Formats: sequence, structure tokens, C-alpha cells
Amino acid sequence: MESGQGKIPAEAVDLYTRFVHGEISRRAFTAGISRCAGAGMTAGGIIAALMPNYALAQQIRRDDERIRAGYETVASPKGNGSIRGYLVRPFSAESREATSTKLPGVLVIHENRGLNPHTEDVARRFALENFIAFAPDTTTSLGGYPGDDYKGGQMFAKIDRDKMTEDLVAAARWLKAHPGCNGRIAATGFCYGGGASNALAAILGDELSAAAPFYGAPTPAAEVPRIKAAILIHHGALDTRLAEGYPAQEAALKQHNIRHEGHVWPNSVHGFFNDATPERYNKVTAPQAWNRTIEWFNQYTRTA
Repeated sequence: MESGQGKIPAEAVDLYTRFVHGEISRRAFTAGISRCAGAGMTAGGIIAALMPNYALAQQIRRDDERIRAGYETVASPKGNGSIRGYLVRPFSAESREATSTKLPGVLVIHENRGLNPHTEDVARRFALENFIAFAPDTTTSLGGYPGDDYKGGQMFAKIDRDKMTEDLVAAARWLKAHPGCNGRIAATGFCYGGGASNALAAILGDELSAAAPFYGAPTPAAEVPRIKAAILIHHGALDTRLAEGYPAQEAALKQHNIRHEGHVWPNSVHGFFNDATPERYNKVTAPQAWNRTIEWFNQYTRTA
């Protein structure tokens, strides 16, 4: 297996994935990377190449004139009290010509480190596809994403998962009721956010029109019958744990006649969509997955 740039050993990419999931400590990660060093690359060089580069990956500037963006705080009485998120709309949604046109909403759920710049950039990408995007920060109750992924991951690990899910439910319902939304919403997310998208599909039932989980844990089999949304699943073929579990996930959806489509993308690792981590990013399959997601959401959120 080759990494996104073909320079970093596959073992190092796997170590990074395990590290950001909390499966190994920072010390174990560093020690493992040291064993991978050689052939002209130091351990420090490998670690630097694996760390996110949000400035390099940004596709749409925060002040892009085509969008309107800002932060909103949503009440979450069953969760942690409230959840703050990043709301992005196309500029046209506020123009006089568009006053009678409401747009579908997309809930964009981050990885297990809080609302970092990459997730905000993805929300802006959805706005340019003519959606209202809301990216909630599940670390709100501890002060929000701290500007550092490692610290964000530590914060994330401290938050009660049931309350965190309730925060996302509140965010989804807030988006659905937004005056600029047409009342049809979709959910997508990455890693934790992918699993959360699957979970929300069962919790929200017919309140959710579509979901596109990226490398996320599947909906528990007992909860699959509650799904009413159309589900588009993305896994990387080299993300073996999730890829090997996909047939069972697909079988459960088929058993209950859930509209779905699944892609196990070739030569793609866990995190293959994240262009802020170039050694995991797959420049071939990530755009394909994005385009299919936009098509899926257009199909299921723009018509009654």
C-alpha cells in the first residue's frame, strides 16, 4: 500500500490513523515512526508529513465573496445544553432574486477532534454546491475546538457520547427548521462523523432525507429498520476493518429495503477524503466520492 504522496511507509500512515483514533499513545506513535525512518527520511520528517496542513488544503477562503458564513449556537436541552456550529450559505441565498428559493441543508460532522479548519472548509464547499451547510462542534461544552488536533482529540474523549449524540440531533433539527432551508436535510461526516451520520439516520427517521457517511461505523443492526433516509456509504479498500465489515452493513440495509449505495474505493486508506492530511488523501478517489455525494444529496433533498 502506498500513501497519498507515495513517500511515507504504509506502516507510518497506519500508525497515524491509530494515533488519531486514540488506539495508541503519542509515545507509542513516535516510537513506531522512529522504526519507520530510513531511506532519506527522518522520524521528524515523517511526522511532519503526516500532520494536517490546513492552510495548504483550504479550497475556499473564509472570506470568499460567494458565501456567507458565521457561527450559531443551538440549544440542546437533552445534550450538553448547547452546541455551537459553523453555518455557511451561498451568497445567492441572501440576494433579492433568491428570496423565494429555499435550499436543502447538510449537516457536516467532523472527525474525533472537534470542528477543525478542514471540516469548516468542507462546509464551505457544500455552500458552493447550493446547500445550507451547518458544521457543529461536539467539543462545545468544553470550550470548543482548541486550535490543535491533539488537544481537540483529548477533549473529545472526555465528553459523554449519549449527550454528544443529542447535541447532533438538536443541530440537525435546528438546521431543518432554519428559515432558509426547504425542510429537507442530509448528513455527512468523516470517521466519528461518518458513524454519527449512520446513527442519526436511525434516530431521526423520516426527518433525515439522505446520509453519506465516510469511513464511519455502521448503524447497529437492531436500529437499521428505523432508517428512512437514502444512505450512500464510502469506505477505503485499504481501511481493512471497516471495508471487511461492509458486506454485513450492506446486507442489513438490503434486508430492510433501505435505499442505499456503497463504494469501497480502491487504493484508499482511512481518511482518504481529507486533503489536509496529504499522506492519506487519495487525489483520484476523493473527488469521485465528493461528486457522487453531491449527486446523491441533490437527488434526495431537492424534491419532495
